[in-house]
Amino acid sequence: MVSARRSFEGTLPIAAMTRLCEELASTDGELRYWLDFGRDSLDTDYVDVRAEVSLSLTCQRTLEPFVLPVAVNTRLGLIRQERDEAGLPPDYEPLLVAEDGRLKPVEMIEDELLLVLPLVPVNPDSELPAQSTGRDGEEDSAAAEGPGNPFAVLRELKK
Repeated sequence: MVSARRSFEGTLPIAAMTRLCEELASTDGELRYWLDFGRDSLDTDYVDVRAEVSLSLTCQRTLEPFVLPVAVNTRLGLIRQERDEAGLPPDYEPLLVAEDGRLKPVEMIEDELLLVLPLVPVNPDSELPAQSTGRDGEEDSAAAEGPGNPFAVLRELKK
C-alpha cells in the first residue's frame, strides 16, 4: 500500500466498532473515512487517517444523550519495532505494524476515534437543573452582592 501510494475512502457503520460502541449512547449511523498511504521525503512510511462522524454520547452533567460531531485528521508513522518511534518526525503518531505487515483499517480508525473522545462527555448546551444545586439564580445573585462576600470590600475600594 505504501509503495503504491494507495488511497481508500468509504463509509463504515458505527456498530462495526465494538470498543467505540461501549462508550456511546447509540450506535446508529455511519462514519466517513479516508486512508492515504505513502512515504515522505525522509523515507518514512505513513498512513493519513481522516474520519468524520456524529457520535451520540451521554452527558455526564444531565445524563441525557447528545450528539458530538467528531473529525479526525492524523498522520501515523508505520514502524516495525518500538525503538523506531524515536526516528519519526514530531507530527507523526507511531503505529506499530505486525510482523506480516498487515493493518486492520477498522481497528486503526476506531483507535483514532477513541483517542478524540472526551474523558467526561458534557453537552456544551446543558445546564444543571436548579433543584440539583439546591438554590436558584436569585439566591446566587443575592449571595454575590451580600455583605458576607469577601470581594465586596474590593468592589468598594475600586470606586
